[in-house]
Amino acid sequence: MPTRLTESGYVLDRQDRAILQILQRDNKTPQRVIAEEVSLSAPAVQRRIAALEAAGVIRRNVAVLDADALGATITSIVEVQLVDERAATVDRAKAIFRETPEVQQCYYVTGGVSCVLIIVAANMRSYEGLTRRLFAENEQVKSFRSLVALDRVKTDTAIVIP
Repeated sequence: MPTRLTESGYVLDRQDRAILQILQRDNKTPQRVIAEEVSLSAPAVQRRIAALEAAGVIRRNVAVLDADALGATITSIVEVQLVDERAATVDRAKAIFRETPEVQQCYYVTGGVSCVLIIVAANMRSYEGLTRRLFAENEQVKSFRSLVALDRVKTDTAIVIP
């Protein structure tokens, strides 16, 4: 596959893409194992990973936790309609959603709603309090609709690398 320029200007080659695939599966894979899989030396893999981080291709290194194991039993997809789409209104709403730890993901979208959020809460009581604070008592929010998940069928973080 030919090299591909990322938004940051970094040029991904076949080996970079292979390294990224491995890191998405398990970020704790030893660099010597990655090196063997992509036919490079361990120091070359280390340099490439550092360059990918510096270019912003790798944004963070995190642990993916099991919500059930931690007792976070409520997952909800929430559609939010803002009172208007003025930049100030949207920016304030984004800031509130961004700063709320229970909001795992927030997307500013088109198509009849303003934002779609993925929220994980410990239980229904905490979720109710959260919805009051984030939506019912929020001047930027006109309306919201919660879709409570019955099952977390797939919760992956991997991105298909072109």
